[in-house]
Amino acid sequence: MSEIATLKDVSELITKGTTPTSIGGQFVSSGINFIKSESITNSKYLNQEVFGFIDEETDNKLKRSKLAKDDLLFSIAGAYLGKIGIVRDIDLPANTNQASGIVRLKKGIADVDYVYYYFSQNEINRYIQKLSSQSSQPNLNLELLGKLEFDLKDISTQQKIGSVLSSLDSKIELNNRINAELEAMAKTLYDYWFVQFDFPDKNGKPYKTSGGKMVWNNELKREIPKGWEVKELSVVASSIMRGISPKYIENGGICVLNQKCIRDKSINFEPSRRHDNESKDATSKLIQYGDVLVNSTGFGTLGRVALVKRLKEPITIVDSHITIVRCHNQNIKKLFLGYSMLIRQNEIEGLAEGSTGQTELSRINLGQLKMVIPPIEMQSVFENFINPQLQKIANNEGENEQLSELRDWLLPMLMNGQVTVCSSTTSYEIEEEMKMAVEPGKR
Repeated sequence: MSEIATLKDVSELITKGTTPTSIGGQFVSSGINFIKSESITNSKYLNQEVFGFIDEETDNKLKRSKLAKDDLLFSIAGAYLGKIGIVRDIDLPANTNQASGIVRLKKGIADVDYVYYYFSQNEINRYIQKLSSQSSQPNLNLELLGKLEFDLKDISTQQKIGSVLSSLDSKIELNNRINAELEAMAKTLYDYWFVQFDFPDKNGKPYKTSGGKMVWNNELKREIPKGWEVKELSVVASSIMRGISPKYIENGGICVLNQKCIRDKSINFEPSRRHDNESKDATSKLIQYGDVLVNSTGFGTLGRVALVKRLKEPITIVDSHITIVRCHNQNIKKLFLGYSMLIRQNEIEGLAEGSTGQTELSRINLGQLKMVIPPIEMQSVFENFINPQLQKIANNEGENEQLSELRDWLLPMLMNGQVTVCSSTTSYEIEEEMKMAVEPGKR
């Protein structure tokens, strides 16, 4: 049994936050978590990396918007409008701003996971976007938020649906945590060896700390280990080239990455588009494992760097706003080059020229980036160590894509009753639907 209900019907609280500076508060370097709308992304869970912080006094002044476990946060204004996330224990204590709507559900009437998944459906999100666009400045006020309708099933059915979908998201989150740890290990090793210069010497001791010979380099104005070289990127790279101006099509063609795909030093294939390769051949611009991609135009995105660890499709290109850097294996190892550029993202951004809104990173300027080059044997040891870790990361990313596709395929069918969940989430019905979802040609 189910009925149509509004968020107001099933909530004990619907409110929003306030900007701390409007009540005399201020942001601090650490303290109470302050959640902005950019923390509410396509994930069920909030992005803690972009949390701000306020002090306890400011938090107490903002009593109305103090958050609790299982609060739903709706982005009600700005670029993230319509996104939704769930507050967890690890996010608390926390507060939020006026661009985030807070919905606190009545226990025993509405299940937080079920309501989250209902409103995260693409069709529902498009409806919210359309609803909010009716005003001169697109936003979702609290009255409209409370009037949003959804299919309120009995609490047991809600919990079963929420459990099935949450199990997929939990596995995705676990893979993400594993990947973050593997990335941290690789970056720590790079920093220890090639920034602090404490790579193992011939006796297995940290080179610089143990008194290894250092020499002054006039180009860098600092010391580097004896025997190391300094070369420009253009010398060690086999190519530094821009992508193409794509001929976009909706279906078919080949995958083309754009600047939105490069964020947080990794590649997100979701914003990619399709290029008609028959009308414009782009096979000379195919990217490969180990290539370094650099966003090269525009304010805010320019300078972002990503190392190609995997390809969702073997034939993938980039558009003309992205620069591909590929290395000579005889001069420099590709994974060493990749991490050397990842840690210098801020410096790369500073190589851009032009006024705000028209900034551009030329291949010439990028090619002038000074690279500290250790002996090739040391690079090989580093590459041999991190390559298996990158393969694990790539495998986890691929699994996450499959899990996300399965979740998004199941979601509307669970909501409209095409797929049902029996008392056990391993029921025959759900198993058969999942098998069909992952078998080619069954969708």
